[in-house]
Amino acid sequence: MRIRLLAAALLAALVLPLRAAAAGDILFFGDSLTAGYGLDDADRDAYPALVQRKLAAAHLPWTVVNAGLSGDTTSGGLRRLDWALRRRPDVFVLELGANDGLRGIPTEVTASNLEAIIKRVRARCPGVLVVLAGMKMPPSLGTDFTGAFARIFPEVAAAEHVPLIPFLLEGVGGVPALNQPDGIHPTAAGHAILAENVWKVLRPLLEARARPENPSTAARASG
Repeated sequence: MRIRLLAAALLAALVLPLRAAAAGDILFFGDSLTAGYGLDDADRDAYPALVQRKLAAAHLPWTVVNAGLSGDTTSGGLRRLDWALRRRPDVFVLELGANDGLRGIPTEVTASNLEAIIKRVRARCPGVLVVLAGMKMPPSLGTDFTGAFARIFPEVAAAEHVPLIPFLLEGVGGVPALNQPDGIHPTAAGHAILAENVWKVLRPLLEARARPENPSTAARASG
C-alpha cells in the first residue's frame, strides 16, 4: 500500500507541472504601442514583455506573443488577423484603434472592425479569451469626435461580452515625462505603467481560468 501511495504521489508531482506548463499563449495584437515603437529594446521594455515578467513572478505559466505592428489600423489588423492566428492563442488581447482615431476614420468603421476581429478570433480559436484595450484621443481633436471615439471600446466590449481594459494609456497619455518627444509613444517608464494597467485586468482573468471549474456550475452549463 505504501508503495502504491508513493507511486501515486510521484505521478502527481510529474503530471501537475506538465499541466501547468501547458497554460497556453497570450497574443497581444496591436499597433506601435504594443510593438514598443521607439524603445531602445522593445523585446525587453514594451508592455507585453513586462507582462511576461509579471506572469513569471506570479508563477502563472503563460507565454506572451507580441504581434504588434507599428502604424496598424483596425482595417489593417483585420487583414493580417488570419496570419497572426496561426499560433491559435488561448488569450487574445486586442489593442487597435489609436491610428484610426488619429487619422479621423469614422468611429462606426473602427467599431465594426473591432467587432469583426473579435468574431473571427472566436471562430478560429474556440474557447479563446478575448480582452479589449480601450483608447482615447487627445482633446485637440474636438469634443464630439473624442467623445464618440472613447465610447467605441466600452460599447464593443459590452456587445461582444469581452473584458475591457478601460484605457491602456491611463496615467501615461498627456504626461510629457512618460512619453517620447513625439508626445504619442510611451518611454520605457511609460510602458511599465501600461503593463500595470493591463495586469490589473488580465491577472484575475488568468487566475480564474486556472481554477478548476465548480462541478455544480459545469453541470448547469452542460444542462
